[in-house]
Amino acid sequence: MGFLKRIFGNESIGESAVPVAEPGAASWTEEQMEAHLEVARYGDFLLTDAIRPSFDLRVTPRQGFRHDHYRDEQTRSSIPVLMASASAERLFDLFLDLLEPLGDDVDVVLETSHHREHGGHLDLYRESIELPILKSLLCDYEHLLLNDGCTGIAVLNPALPQEVQFDEHKLLIVYGKPLQPFEQVFRRYGVPRIDNLKFVTEAEHVHSSNDNFAGEFEQLRNQLGIERRGGKAAW
Repeated sequence: MGFLKRIFGNESIGESAVPVAEPGAASWTEEQMEAHLEVARYGDFLLTDAIRPSFDLRVTPRQGFRHDHYRDEQTRSSIPVLMASASAERLFDLFLDLLEPLGDDVDVVLETSHHREHGGHLDLYRESIELPILKSLLCDYEHLLLNDGCTGIAVLNPALPQEVQFDEHKLLIVYGKPLQPFEQVFRRYGVPRIDNLKFVTEAEHVHSSNDNFAGEFEQLRNQLGIERRGGKAAW
């Protein structure tokens, strides 16, 4: 999505919350699988409906952020990154506040993996939109952005350059520099720095979506004035 390629792989994307095979999954009954997929709360951390962790809970969802970096193989440069997970009840407001340091005029990238049977996702780009207008529009699609495991969005200012991603896993990824203003936002929302933090994407996991979400995504795309032919396939 955007200028920051996926850091983590090993993902399974589907049109419903149907688990894929994992090591040891054959011993699970259908009832056990369904019960696992119904679990949204792990301690004080609440997942959205978009994703569930592996059945063996190799990574237990928790709130926090960590520093990372992205290596651009073309330019041989290393870009500083913040990665975070936040509990569902504060996640959307946190995302909106992370956009403030980007400035008043931003670009938007919508990511979709709806109806992509062979994997991968499609990035759809919109240049130059006023941030207050964008935030107002996104508020109308809060349910989609929080709960659809096949929808993601990135907001960026190429002039800085900085980017905030709210990806399909409902992780928040910030890259560029300086990162201090974004760290302050995380701390204001009670999201602590945890240097050894692991995310659900670092193990097998399950995405959830449905046809209604696919339709809402198309509505959001139209509201943003993005034509599908302007997108780029990403793999």
